Amino acid sequence: MTDIESDHTDEAQPPGHRTGEGPVPGDPNIMTSLVRGLAVIQAFSRESAAVTISQISQKTGIPRAAVRRCLYTLRALGFADTEDGRQYVLRPRILVLGHAHLGSIPLARAAQPLLRRIADTLQESYSLAILDGDDIVYVARASVSRIMTIDLHVGSRLPAVFTSMGRVLLAHRPEAERDERLARVVFHPFTAHTIRDVAALRAEILRVRASGYSIMDQELELGLRSIAVPIVTPDGTATAALNVGAHASRLSVTDMVETILPLLREAAAELSLCAG
Repeated sequence: MTDIESDHTDEAQPPGHRTGEGPVPGDPNIMTSLVRGLAVIQAFSRESAAVTISQISQKTGIPRAAVRRCLYTLRALGFADTEDGRQYVLRPRILVLGHAHLGSIPLARAAQPLLRRIADTLQESYSLAILDGDDIVYVARASVSRIMTIDLHVGSRLPAVFTSMGRVLLAHRPEAERDERLARVVFHPFTAHTIRDVAALRAEILRVRASGYSIMDQELELGLRSIAVPIVTPDGTATAALNVGAHASRLSVTDMVETILPLLREAAAELSLCAG
């Protein structure tokens, strides 16, 4: 059977993207071509910026012939390109897809000028993030200096449990959901300070819930401290989180609690007015 023939045979059962939740198998309302196109786009990453048809096929489970057509379409629309006909890369135009969504979020639009004003005043980096699956996604950011080896920007993702913003958001989720999320955690010793087991992580999240803020002291990267607070709607839902990150040499944990926390809470209260 050729690639083309196998692709058409597979058409009736749209594949679920292996890196996230897939569609309900057999749902006649699912547009298979769209599912595949989105899966192909998500197959690109910081670690795999240039990929081949075979690599995408292996990663997504989509037949090579279908991957080839997706890439052909993305290239024709200006979203992807290839120089050698073998390895494909996404072009900057792909950013309009994500930025159009992020820019449509009222909270993100309201937060950006506020973050910039605070960042300029304190000369520290501020960010706003939401929970998406087991990650946080940055939806607004004001950086006065690069404080991590990772280049964070709007749209960047980090594992929620290993970030201050993720922990304040998880602290406000229902207990059953929180336990389910914690059961999926794969622990990575980013530094010697990183929490290494579920019991310690659960205890820390409960402490965050009680105090209303989270401090990450060099758990994700040596030399980086961050503090975060939730942005809570009138009904008590934490829709987003606000944080400041700084070099450990600039701010101690005590400095963050005494100096930064009141400003964060004031900004979060302002932003909560457009979060509900």
